[in-house]
Amino acid sequence: MKTLPLFGIYLNDHLAGATAGLELFRRATGSARGATQEALALLTTEVQQDRDALLGLMEQLGAPVRHYKVVGGWALEKVGRLKVNGSLVRRSPLSDLVELEALLLAVQGKAAGFRSLRRVAATEPRLDVTLLDHLVDRAERQAETLEELRLTTAGRVLAPSAQPAGQ
Repeated sequence: MKTLPLFGIYLNDHLAGATAGLELFRRATGSARGATQEALALLTTEVQQDRDALLGLMEQLGAPVRHYKVVGGWALEKVGRLKVNGSLVRRSPLSDLVELEALLLAVQGKAAGFRSLRRVAATEPRLDVTLLDHLVDRAERQAETLEELRLTTAGRVLAPSAQPAGQ
């Protein structure tokens, strides 16, 4: 049985977001150091698993992958790198904070998508309620971890003692 057109669009939009989010997690992990890098590396593995789970759900529902949306999500993350954060020749410490905020928003969006699917599972027997509950719980835990990392980074980056003179 095929899935309804709006449902397929919704799933593909979330797949595009998952693709962009995964790319951002990979980049942020590569730029981070110490405990932040370790935490992001674990989250990156989980985010890859979550994206794979979304692909599995799409397959179960008969929703074809719209590759142009996946490529669009990938490209959007690359374009997002072109922002000025107070430093043109090297990575700005502000980039760490901005990336963590973007990662948090991505995970919150993912959680919202899985919660929406969980609601639909009451009338769509092809959706695995246990899997969706697991994905929602994991996304909420990921968001908590990212919020802790974000606040720690904000304290480090935005503290008056961390500010360059003349800014």
